[in-house]
Amino acid sequence: MRSGFVAVAGRPNVGKSTLVNALCGGKVAIVSDKPQTTRRRIFGIANGDDYQLILADLPGFQRPLDALTERMQHTVDIAFEEVEAVLFVLSARERIGAGDRFIASRVFGLGVPVVIALNKVDRLKAGHVAQQMETGARLGNFHALHPVSAKTGDGVAELRDELLGLLPEGPLYFPLEQRTDLSVELQLAELVREKALWLTRDEVPHAISVEVEEIEEKVVRASILVETESQKQIVVGKGGALVKEIGTRARPEIEALVGHPVFLELKVKVRPRWRRDAATLERLGL
Repeated sequence: MRSGFVAVAGRPNVGKSTLVNALCGGKVAIVSDKPQTTRRRIFGIANGDDYQLILADLPGFQRPLDALTERMQHTVDIAFEEVEAVLFVLSARERIGAGDRFIASRVFGLGVPVVIALNKVDRLKAGHVAQQMETGARLGNFHALHPVSAKTGDGVAELRDELLGLLPEGPLYFPLEQRTDLSVELQLAELVREKALWLTRDEVPHAISVEVEEIEEKVVRASILVETESQKQIVVGKGGALVKEIGTRARPEIEALVGHPVFLELKVKVRPRWRRDAATLERLGL
């Protein structure tokens, strides 16, 4: 049996989490169009008859601005310590520039194979994709380069086969039915946060976190944390409309995860400067 760990690296918003979900054949990590959606290292587990591929979905590389982003960057740094390979994700829709070159300087110096995935190639002209592949190829001594669309699935199977070829003979690290290493509580919290990210804008998404306080047989109680009263008003919405919509969107996925209908009770709480508070970050598992 082949098994092992592959770190997934790239700038924020290049589609790393969507690609991890596609490679694992189901939802592992939440996705949104907001930077900093991924705040912790999440293992996505792709199981087959003779393999277990464990993908470490990581926060995007960034300059730390507070205790939260400092911890996020530390998560990225330590994730590279014991991996068989790196999956370096680029966006075909954005200029490959200084941020990508900075990450390249890190991953190509690790001494492990680097597979480049040029993501988001759907609906792009072949000439543009070829040009982006050429630019990506100049980033370093890569093992392979694959154009893919995590959204449509194009090229994902070929990329998975490429990564499997880099895995050594090894044990089963996780049970075959497991798709992620996140606890149920953290998975539920992330699902609620994902819906909140899609429904808010400007600086509000960065200030949102979610804490699951209670899971009973028929009820899940969770708090959406923000830093200011004005943010709370935005997240609650007029007459409670926005927080209700967050719950409406999150509940079907939560029910699919726990395997039965639940009542989702959401509250919005102000926790000033929680992103800079070590105790709060520890409790949130960040």
